[in-house]
Amino acid sequence: MSKTAFGIDIGGSGIKGAPVDLRTGELAADRLRIPTPQPSVPDAVADTVAQLISSFDIDEDMPVGVTFPAIIQHGVAKSAANVDDSWIGTDVDALLTERTGHDVFVVNDADAAGIAEVAFGAGRDVPGVVILTTLGTGVGSALFIDGELVPNTELGHVLLHDMDAEKYMAESIRDREGLDWETWAGRLQEYYAHIEFLFSPDLFIVGGGISKQHKKFLPLLDLKTPIVPAKTRNEAGIIGAAALARAEAKKSAKARKKKAAKKL
Repeated sequence: MSKTAFGIDIGGSGIKGAPVDLRTGELAADRLRIPTPQPSVPDAVADTVAQLISSFDIDEDMPVGVTFPAIIQHGVAKSAANVDDSWIGTDVDALLTERTGHDVFVVNDADAAGIAEVAFGAGRDVPGVVILTTLGTGVGSALFIDGELVPNTELGHVLLHDMDAEKYMAESIRDREGLDWETWAGRLQEYYAHIEFLFSPDLFIVGGGISKQHKKFLPLLDLKTPIVPAKTRNEAGIIGAAALARAEAKKSAKARKKKAAKKL
């Protein structure tokens, strides 16, 4: 089976994608970005995803992984963040598979970033409990146990000071309130100490665009758990989605072979 899969990262303002070499975790071609249609309803987004894929010369049987800003349960969107609410209840896997002609596997965007980090980044070969958090407009999370994803954690919504934690310590809050690095790090300390108490993780990984400036705030934290910046950064969604697609395609192929063998 090929070591390449296609990854797509759907965001509120842009949809970007590229084939990924899963031997190295690097893009196999320059990524393409197309603005997210407005309104970002299912049909319009599906058409844009199909347009993006058709811009590349890839095999018809190449699996496609797609990140989506929502809780994704068995391919179905159970929420919607930064996209139209009409996505809620949509079988995203089925819609994009039908529209693109490829086997499509959809995953929560933070989970995809975590998959990329565990496969190719800071979480690679780390046993035990690994938690990735993305600090941005809100706080996304991905939880792994011995490299296996526990999907759809929403650790940005644990309570701090009687509010969702992300409304207290997300990067957008630092920007909105004009917090200096020390003050913001104090809020991050409260958050990560709380998550540390709940999960006793072996490693925290911090992603999101702000992770590029990790030297300004991570050294200010005092935790028992090592906390490190993500390595895959801007390409994490594409890489993680592609890795998921290849893994799920292998599972599907194995299941088909097993079913065929039973019929003999």
